[in-house]
Amino acid sequence: MDLKVIGCHGGETPKHRTSAFILDDKLAIDAGSLTSGMELKAQCALEACLVSHAHLDHIRDLATIADNRLQNGCPPLIVAGTKQTLAILKKHFFNGLLWPDFTKLPTASKPTIEYLLLKPEVTTVIAGYKVRSILVSHTIECGAFIIEGKNGSIAYSGDTGPTERLWEVLNETPKLRAMLMEVSFPNSEHKLAKVSGHHTPESLAIDMRKYKYVKELPTLLYHIKPVFERQVERECAKIKGMNLTILNLGDHFLL
Repeated sequence: MDLKVIGCHGGETPKHRTSAFILDDKLAIDAGSLTSGMELKAQCALEACLVSHAHLDHIRDLATIADNRLQNGCPPLIVAGTKQTLAILKKHFFNGLLWPDFTKLPTASKPTIEYLLLKPEVTTVIAGYKVRSILVSHTIECGAFIIEGKNGSIAYSGDTGPTERLWEVLNETPKLRAMLMEVSFPNSEHKLAKVSGHHTPESLAIDMRKYKYVKELPTLLYHIKPVFERQVERECAKIKGMNLTILNLGDHFLL
């Protein structure tokens, strides 16, 4: 699988973009920066977007990519998420008030976006991949993803603090090529991390040891808050016995 990092931070500045990743130029994982970080041609090539949860830094550019795709006459973009995530998008985002309802534009029979419900732990085929959503521990309903292609799988944590079920499922997942894993705050901000449903390097190290192949698994870290970037990077560098890489904008991996 070909993985491109469009956005990988837990906040935005001119040098930081929020979460958005692209597999094989056709499947997006979260939509924090799909338009701010991609050319129009690449936006129009997408077939689907997996949405981990409905917080703004993970859905924001669904608004502008829908607008761009409508103007370019693109096929409907599949927007896939769990029940609560889709309900929030419908009621609070694409609601005709905050933003137009692109499930009815240009017409209801030819929409710009189509919603696809992901039932937790039920495999759904999306854009040629087998996708499973696993609920994790955040402040609202949030799903991690296990995405299986022809030659193996990758996992995406979504926003989460310490969790259990994800690791149980990953321990039973063959051919896991890599894990995109969130870490947001430094250890000194552990109280804020706990109340907001995020990891510090310390809690990350404890949680990841629940995975039996943690030493071998390439783990790609994302969602660091720009204010704490250097501190979190230094603390992650001290974690031993894990294969950790901190992501940067524009990173490109063949998995």
